[in-house]
Amino acid sequence: MDAFFASVELLRYPQLKGLPVVIGGGRRTVDQALMAQHGERALRFIPVAEFPLLKDYVGRGVITTATYPARQFGVGSAMGMMKAARLCPQAIVLPVDFDEIRRFSRLFKSTIAEIAPLMQDRGIDEVYIDFTDVPGGQREGGRALARLIQRAIFEKTGLTCSIGVAPNKLLAKMASEFDKPNGISIVQAADVQSRIWPLNVRKINGIGPKSGEKLTRLGIQTIGELAAQDRQFLMGQFGKASGAWMIEAAWGRDDSPVVTESEPVSMSRETTFARDLHAVRDKAELGAIFTRLCEQLAADLQRKGYVAKTIGIKLRYEDFRIATRDQTVPAYTDDARTIRQIAGQCLKRVPLDQRLRLLGVRASALAKAGLVPFDNENSAFAQTAQAQAAIEKIANYQLF
Repeated sequence: MDAFFASVELLRYPQLKGLPVVIGGGRRTVDQALMAQHGERALRFIPVAEFPLLKDYVGRGVITTATYPARQFGVGSAMGMMKAARLCPQAIVLPVDFDEIRRFSRLFKSTIAEIAPLMQDRGIDEVYIDFTDVPGGQREGGRALARLIQRAIFEKTGLTCSIGVAPNKLLAKMASEFDKPNGISIVQAADVQSRIWPLNVRKINGIGPKSGEKLTRLGIQTIGELAAQDRQFLMGQFGKASGAWMIEAAWGRDDSPVVTESEPVSMSRETTFARDLHAVRDKAELGAIFTRLCEQLAADLQRKGYVAKTIGIKLRYEDFRIATRDQTVPAYTDDARTIRQIAGQCLKRVPLDQRLRLLGVRASALAKAGLVPFDNENSAFAQTAQAQAAIEKIANYQLF
């Protein structure tokens, strides 16, 4: 989807179309404030001059997405809001409406599934589609079906998307970025050297910042330069599996299938504080945030029908160092109080002498609720009793 979070906001506020808009920051209070000021006036009639500007933002939020006019100033996803304010102070800033985002996400995916049901969910705003066997799917090299999908999504949602058509997922992902917004790009295997090799190695889905930096230090910046490397050299630098994969990816080779169903590995909730917090001096504030994160994580598990056996925490200190700890308990849970108790035990194992920038809670070792496995040596009763004893022991310790 094209600038998905921002595009959803432009449906609500069409008067902002064509303007630099960034989505991110704090909780959603903008609508309430604007409506309180204008009473019954429809949101689409609120003057542009009354929207909050990025130059007035104070905090540590990050940008979720930005409209294309804002991107022309160098503003982009995952950038700190304060840094973005220096690049584009005139941008309008709006917080994320997660309920509305999820609603539109479900709507555009269900629209695609009606046309091409072999679809892999890749998050809130992206999918892979295998239309090899869809009737008419190969017309014009796939362009006809891509246009049909774009039109159907726009009619249902009012939103645009960009589509990459290729022989495999790796190339399709890259092609989807070629002609944004509302574009269709077709890449065949024969196009790899002319269209893929000139790109930076970071354009390969799976090469992250650390690998990208290491490749740069090795004098490898483009995908073509990566393709020219000796396989054994890359395996020596990045490990056997990663090195071999890099060569295959650089040549545009990928045999991974479109997976229609997959189980999540973990779920998490985290927040970056508006100011650094201290475990002792800000104990009450941290405790409230900690509880809320655990409650949100429990609600996520319950809504999606999962239970977890391992609970963990994530801290980012004022010097940007990160600490993580996990605790595995005998029985699965989706209970907020239990999650908080287990996460509290994890806190006991990390130093808290520095101020904190971020706090997060994570659930892993997931299982479907109602299908929880028990080992052969323990009955369900015995496991539950063992878990309760462990939780009661944990409950005796509270850090904040």
